[in-house]
Amino acid sequence: MAKDKKLSLDRIYQAAYVLKDVARKTDLIYSPHFSKKNQVYLKTENLQATGSFKLRGAYFKISQLSEEDRAAGIVACSAGNHAQGVALAAERMGIKSTICMPDGAPISKVEATKSYGAEVCLVKGAYDDAYAYACRLQEENHATFIHPFNDPDVIAGQGTIGLEILDQLSEVDAIVVPVGGGGLVSGVAYAVKHLNPSIKVYGVQASEAASMADSLKYDEQVTLNTVNTFADGIAVKQPGDLTFSLIKKYVDEVVTVSEDEIAAAILALIEKQKLIAEGAGAVSVAAVMFDKIPVEGRNVVCLVSGGNIDVNILSRVITRGLVTSGRNSTLQIALEDKPGQLVDVATIIASCGANVTGVHYGHSDANTAVTSCVLTLDIETRDFGQIEEIHKVLTEKGFKLL
Repeated sequence: MAKDKKLSLDRIYQAAYVLKDVARKTDLIYSPHFSKKNQVYLKTENLQATGSFKLRGAYFKISQLSEEDRAAGIVACSAGNHAQGVALAAERMGIKSTICMPDGAPISKVEATKSYGAEVCLVKGAYDDAYAYACRLQEENHATFIHPFNDPDVIAGQGTIGLEILDQLSEVDAIVVPVGGGGLVSGVAYAVKHLNPSIKVYGVQASEAASMADSLKYDEQVTLNTVNTFADGIAVKQPGDLTFSLIKKYVDEVVTVSEDEIAAAILALIEKQKLIAEGAGAVSVAAVMFDKIPVEGRNVVCLVSGGNIDVNILSRVITRGLVTSGRNSTLQIALEDKPGQLVDVATIIASCGANVTGVHYGHSDANTAVTSCVLTLDIETRDFGQIEEIHKVLTEKGFKLL
């Protein structure tokens, strides 16, 4: 793969011209909720056509293909968002497309890709397994492979987001970008650093798929044995050589966030901003929420890269986010099996301002008194402070928490 000499600021401006009637110039929204220690703005690529920034790079890359390459058809691999961008671009240009996707990709992304006219091949494993299979298909069929991140034209297309941010917020101090294979952060950082080197660019990965963060740590491309994150859009075992070199040169730092932190960010975006983000799209917000980067007192742009989250996953993520943010809690209390105990506990919880949503009563084990039992309560709470208050009052009233 060619290095960054093929990527240029002129190329990114050319991509912006090609994409002006294809990709939306997504809104940059000021977020009072997230602006407790700084001024946070959200770049809403989750509202992009196809629900993700990936349309930009895929469309620009395909637009630059020769007639011969177009006639041979194109092959791509993706966890879902790049797939949709490639499929839409191919459909608009009348090109046959075959997309290889991991068999664990959300059904919604698979069906959306098919709806744009692409032939979808589901491959057992993660993104990297789909990539290997796509490479074999490309060789067999002599098609053109559209890489999701390790390609100068794809990176140039993603870099148009950087141009838009600078146009929308002239006094930006830092930009926080999700990282999987690194194409998005490479393009944004390349554009921004060439136009204003003082702006900080931070990348964010899921801690369970930290291939780029580990690669930077060890100063060599690292291949993870497994990735285990619900942020499927950034579940990449190995970064590209081109993106790795660009990130080393232009990105200030790459940090990681946990699954619980990602879930809390998705929940906060839904509740406070009325925005739906997938796991990969929310990691930038999670990094700011949980103080992973030094941006206190700065004008910070969080790039919300995509919103294509499966509704079945979303319901579980919301539940996890409620627990992580102290909004849901489970209490286990050892009680003497006699009348009035449940009423006393419920009264205390109500007096603290919380709400009981589930009750389970069960006998304790053989090593405890015959008349004892265990009461398990699911409660809705305001925050961790309220949970601590409930624990304190119950203990003061003589109840034993397990």
